[in-house]
This record gives sequence, structure tokens and C-alpha cells, in this order.
Amino acid sequence: MRIITPIWRSLRLTEHLLTGATIAAVLSSAAGLGLIQGLPPRLVSWWHRRLCRALGMRIEIHGGPVPNALLVANHCSWIDIPVIGAQGPIGFLSKAEVRRWPLIGWMAGVAGTLFMTRGANQAAEMVRLIEARLRAGGCIGVFPEGTTSDGSRLLRFHPRLLAAGQCEGVRVQPVALRFGTNEAPDPIAPFIGDDDLLSHLARLVRHPGLAARLHFLPSFDASGLSRREIAERCRSAIAAALDLAPVPVPDEQSIAAAAQSPDSATAPVPQPT
Repeated sequence: MRIITPIWRSLRLTEHLLTGATIAAVLSSAAGLGLIQGLPPRLVSWWHRRLCRALGMRIEIHGGPVPNALLVANHCSWIDIPVIGAQGPIGFLSKAEVRRWPLIGWMAGVAGTLFMTRGANQAAEMVRLIEARLRAGGCIGVFPEGTTSDGSRLLRFHPRLLAAGQCEGVRVQPVALRFGTNEAPDPIAPFIGDDDLLSHLARLVRHPGLAARLHFLPSFDASGLSRREIAERCRSAIAAALDLAPVPVPDEQSIAAAAQSPDSATAPVPQPT
């Protein structure tokens, strides 16, 4: 890749972040004065689209988000949010660590992102907040794996937050996202392990051809389903769209049987992935 491309992308990205910060600061002040109520969702979507263009990303889109939907997606990277958010006025639930990221964390908070602290028993409160937004006509994206993967597999889908999809009048829509292709997942786009934001951004601006495939799969009424059934239905649909075999999730009976085995003192008990 010619050196001019990453330099140009870096300049575009810097300008984009400063533009977003300026807009967020002005509108946040206006909201504080009671002139407006938060950032307009379509403005946030515009910001996501512009970020994808600044990174030189090509996005192949199949389908689209339906109204009043809980969007349930697999999780590879922090750039999952701008890729999905660029497709319409969609809010997100994110881990609390993102709030501490320089500039982006503050902007995400101003944009209305919900932040959840791991191990803080916030699931019930988050479900209530998500339900309120869905009943008001919005779309909320969640990543029930709870962490990112390299895109070569699907981890367990934790069902607690999917209780928001059981509300009457709400749809649940699985969303499958792949960087690269099913045959050749992108090795650079995933944000995993000990990655930090600045190092990952440096790799992205040097990427020779950052591309994403986004599938909005058929939505369904989950009002009569359990949280576990919602999780497995979404997981199966996403796995099929990505040509992946989900990592097996041991059921409670198999875990209990392993724990009671005569060899359980020396053999590891299978744990959900």
C-alpha cells in the first residue's frame, strides 16, 4: 500500500473525530439548556457512516433493521457499532470500559449509548432501559456474547439482556456481521485480547481493503419464548448466515453429571464458552 493512503485516512479520521466532538459539545450544551433532548438519532447514524468512509471501509448490506427491534448481533470489534449504526437510527448497549476511551467514550455517552459494568448486577436495570427505548419506537443493538471473537466462531449467547425482546410489540432481529468473507475472515478488523484503541486504529488505517458483510436476518416475535430460546434462535440464525458451527454450549444436566463423575476430582468440569 502506498504511504499516502494511511496518511490520508489518518487525516480524515482526525478531522472526523474533531467534527463529531464539536457537534456533540454544541448539542450537549443545547440539551443542558433544555433546547433539545439529546442527539438526533439520524445525526448519530450519519456520524457512523462518515466514520466508515474515513476508514475506507466497503460494506455489503443484506436486508435492513425493522422498527421497534432488539438487534442481536455477533461481536468482533468496536467497529461493529459504526457498521451497524450506519444503517439507521440505532442505539447500543456497550461495556463500561468504552466510556473511558479518549474522546470516543465521551461522544458515545452523548449519543445515548447505554453502558453496562460487568459483575455489577445491572442486567435488570439495563433490560428496563432497553424496554423503554424499544417501546418508544427505537432500535437497540446488543452483543450477547459479552466479548469479541476473531470471527472464526460464535461464543455462547448470554440470555439475560434478551428479556427485553419478550415485550409485546417488540421484534427480535438477529444480525450477522463478518469482516472479510466467510471463506477468509479478516485477521486485522477483530479487536480482541489485549488490544488497545490507538494500536487498533493504526492497523485499520493501514488496512489494504477493509470490508464488511452485514446481514439483517428475518425478525421474529419472541413474546412467547424464554430468554434461552431467544438466545439460541438468534445464535443459530447468525451461525447459518456466517457458515459457522457455534461453539457447543453444555446444558445444565451435562455439567452436573460431569461434576458427580468419579473422575471429577481430576477431570475438568465442562464450562459454557
